[in-house]
Amino acid sequence: MVFVRTTPPRPVDVTAVFPELAPLARAAIRLHPRAGSPSIRESSVGGPLLWPAEEPWPHCEGTHLDSGFRRSPAEVRLDRRSRARRHHDPHGPESTPEEEAIKERNAARLTERLDAGPPWPAECPVPMLPVAQLYLRDVPLLRPPGQADLLQVLWCPYDHDPDYKPSTALFWRSAAAVVDILATPPEPYEADWPGYVPEPCLLAPETVTEYPNSLDLSPEMRLALGDWSRWQAADCGVDSSYADCPAEFYDGNLADAPGWKVGGWPPWGRTDPYRRYCAVCDAQMVPLLTIASFEWDGGARRGWAPHEDRAAAYAAGHLAGQAPSQPTKVEVGSTDNMQLYVCPTSPEHPHTDLIQ
Repeated sequence: MVFVRTTPPRPVDVTAVFPELAPLARAAIRLHPRAGSPSIRESSVGGPLLWPAEEPWPHCEGTHLDSGFRRSPAEVRLDRRSRARRHHDPHGPESTPEEEAIKERNAARLTERLDAGPPWPAECPVPMLPVAQLYLRDVPLLRPPGQADLLQVLWCPYDHDPDYKPSTALFWRSAAAVVDILATPPEPYEADWPGYVPEPCLLAPETVTEYPNSLDLSPEMRLALGDWSRWQAADCGVDSSYADCPAEFYDGNLADAPGWKVGGWPPWGRTDPYRRYCAVCDAQMVPLLTIASFEWDGGARRGWAPHEDRAAAYAAGHLAGQAPSQPTKVEVGSTDNMQLYVCPTSPEHPHTDLIQ
């Protein structure tokens, strides 16, 4: 890791106001992905994977919903770079030779597809795209099975019934056991949506302490959080604008951290808490990885922006698609999070996921 990101201290020590929350503290590792050029030997989001040459690349054989988006992952990435380049150099060339070549190839493929007529010929099975590669040395909260020290996450860049989200695949492996490495993994013909094509990012993992979203608390604890008199008695400096709903201050500033992270508490909000149980042993599953559309938002959650990103977080007028809070360019659901869950006793059991 060649850079660091540091979460600012929370504006209030919540356990000083509500000591009953102390036993609910959980460690989480904020990954802090930032655009870069990771190698196969580094933890990354959207970077290349340390994949054995003799092992088949994962493909999705599910039923794919068609949004009508007609661009390859290569064209999605080039378009992002082109827009950023034109923003910084408005008088430069409209496109580079590399960009033109990719666009011509994509146009030829689209013409071939359209000439075939409806129903459009589906590419199936679909090669999956790398989403994250996490080494245990960088993310010690991982609890891999056996001698594994590496987690690899991929997804199919299409929506799937019934939940309209990418299908995901997890692979645990020992990095030392990978000798011959797959040099050129296959890529899908198209992506269903540009937000399903992660931009390659390096990581700056940071351990933080989290507390449950208010929806995860008991009814009694939620009532206590909503009691403005308790906040006043603690004299902790919470702005009086939260007097009518102090739980909003708690959820926005003191509970679960936003952004890409391992472990911690789930970011509920789209639905009420939904417990997940292992399909093999019926154990209650635990959060493994949060795949976030944004590292922070423009409201109260902006206070979670690392010290090193504060100036950019509070600056105005970012080019569309270039916001510092979206370095991975990933967007799931309606700018939501995808949460991956695993069995706490046997991580090799089938995982599950949901959009929050």
